[in-house]
Amino acid sequence: TEAEVQEMIQERRLKIQEIRESVKISRDAADREKAEGVQVFTALMESAERGLKELLKEIQDKQETTEKQAEDFIRDLEQEISELKKRSSEVKQLSQDEDPLHLLQSCSSLKAAPPTKTWTEVRVHPLSSEETMAKAMALFEQNKKKILEMKRVQQFAVDVTLDPDTAYPWLILSDDGKQVKHGDVRKKLPDNPERFSKCVNVLGRQSFSSGRFYFEVQVKGKTKWDLGVARESIKRKEFKPLSPKKGYWIVILRNGNEYLALAGPPVRLHLHPGPQKVGVFVDYDQGLVSFYDVDAAALIYSFTGCCFKEKLYPFFSPGLSDGGKNSAPLIICPVEVND
Repeated sequence: TEAEVQEMIQERRLKIQEIRESVKISRDAADREKAEGVQVFTALMESAERGLKELLKEIQDKQETTEKQAEDFIRDLEQEISELKKRSSEVKQLSQDEDPLHLLQSCSSLKAAPPTKTWTEVRVHPLSSEETMAKAMALFEQNKKKILEMKRVQQFAVDVTLDPDTAYPWLILSDDGKQVKHGDVRKKLPDNPERFSKCVNVLGRQSFSSGRFYFEVQVKGKTKWDLGVARESIKRKEFKPLSPKKGYWIVILRNGNEYLALAGPPVRLHLHPGPQKVGVFVDYDQGLVSFYDVDAAALIYSFTGCCFKEKLYPFFSPGLSDGGKNSAPLIICPVEVND
C-alpha cells in the first residue's frame, strides 16, 4: 500500500512538472506572438502614416488644381467682361448721336460682338469626402495585405553566404561571405568545375532541394546586378542568355533604371523608384520564385509553375565595375522582419 501511494505521489509530481513546462512553452509562444504582433502593427502604423502623407498630398494637389482651374475661369470671365464693357461704351456713345445718317454709318462700321463662352454648364467641383475616404481605406487595405505577405515570406529567412569556389576570378568577396563586388585585378584561382569563368557570377554556399527559403540583398548605389536562384547543373564555363530553361530564375538591373525578369522572353518591370533592398523567396515544392522590394513591402515579380528537380543555389552577379559607376557591392543582409 505504501509503495502504491508513493507511486501515485510521483505521478502527480511529474504531472505538475509537465503542466509547468506547458505553461512555460505557452508563455514563450505568447511572448513571440506579442513581439510579432507589435512588429506587424508597427509596420501597419508606419504604412498608415505614409499613406496619410500620400493622401494629404494628393488632396492638396487636387485642391491646387481646382484653384488653378477657378483662377483660369475667373481670368477668362474678367477678360470677357472687359470686352463687353468696351462694347457697351461704344454702343452707348452711338446711342447719343443725334444725326441719323451718321448713326447709320457708324453702326455699319461697328465691330461684331466679341466672342464669348457659354458659361451655364461651367462648374468648379469641390472635392468629395466620400471618395477621399474610400480611397484612403482602399490604400490602407492594400498596404496591410502587402505587409502581411512580406511578413509571411520573411518567416522562412535563411542564413546565406557566398561560395568563393564558384566566384568569377575578378570578383572580390568579403571575409564573412556577405558582400561581393567586381575588382580591378584578376585573381589567380584554380579553375575548378564549380567556378564561373566567363560571367561575373557567384553562388551561395547553401543549397535547397525542398521546402521554402528567403533571403535579402542590398542593391543600393548599383547600376547593374542580377539576383535570384540557379539549379546545380548550370553551365559555368560558357556565356549564354539566362532563362528558366537554362536553369536560372533571376531579375536583373541594367543602365541604372531598366529592370527585367528573365522569363524566356524578358519581362520589363516598371519600378519607380527602384528597390534598395531585394527579397528573394522560393517555395521549392510549389515551383514558385518571388522577388520583393523589401522597403516598400511590394512584390516585384514571380516565376510560377516552375518544375524543380535539382538543388537550387542563391545566385548573385554584381556586374562589372564600369569605371567605378557600379562599384558598390551586393550585400546579403540579415532579415529584419517588418523593420
